[in-house]
Amino acid sequence: MRISARAVCLFSVRFRNHYGIADAEHSHMGDIVDNPLLRERKFVFSSRHDAGRQLGAFLKTLPAIRDPLVLAIPAGGVPVGREVARALGAPLSLAIVRKIRIPGTTESGFGAVTWDGQVLINEDLRDALGLSETDVERAIAETRENVNERLARFTGSTAIPVPAGKTVILTDDGLASGFTMLAAIQSIRRKKPARILAAVPTASAASAGLVSGHVDQLVCLNIRSSRTFAVADAYAEWYDLDDREVLEELAGVP
Repeated sequence: MRISARAVCLFSVRFRNHYGIADAEHSHMGDIVDNPLLRERKFVFSSRHDAGRQLGAFLKTLPAIRDPLVLAIPAGGVPVGREVARALGAPLSLAIVRKIRIPGTTESGFGAVTWDGQVLINEDLRDALGLSETDVERAIAETRENVNERLARFTGSTAIPVPAGKTVILTDDGLASGFTMLAAIQSIRRKKPARILAAVPTASAASAGLVSGHVDQLVCLNIRSSRTFAVADAYAEWYDLDDREVLEELAGVP
């Protein structure tokens, strides 16, 4: 069930928070726990809810998680997080993180901005793209505005719970580059949780190795090491959730 983080870490990446090195003192190669029956397989979940239910059941087989708080990364991480929180009897809230888009693209990013204003930059990618400081600052400002809009839309006046002293479980529907998850980890680490777990249904081997170095444990059911990786390939049913669906997922959550 347990595999070495070093066995799946296929690459490294330089990254920093804005104006400083990100989380360097906390890089420690945490455990990776996977399901060996699902390694290298595609289409192992019918939907995000199915993946969340399987992930929640799997987490319950591990040593007891004390005082858990589930924080889901919208949009795709919300149905996963809802099922995990239900399985563990834990409160659910959001960790709103948005990719800093590469200028001229709609999907690809070179960093991320979190709900509390923290910025993480992929320096290797920024250098490869030849982005100027002006380009970077403009993209960060646009992303901050988007994060603030989503905070208002998804949380209203409800504050994100303080994770100090809790076991924070960060969920998403999968890890491709892992950079969005890294940004969330950076912000949570500053709030002094007892432990941080990243829990995802699927991940590339490279991103699993990268993220595991910054959490106490990475739990991922389906790890794939192929040269090309898409989170969607783990799901029989896949589509992008819109804001209305995220709000419906959150309705009635204690």
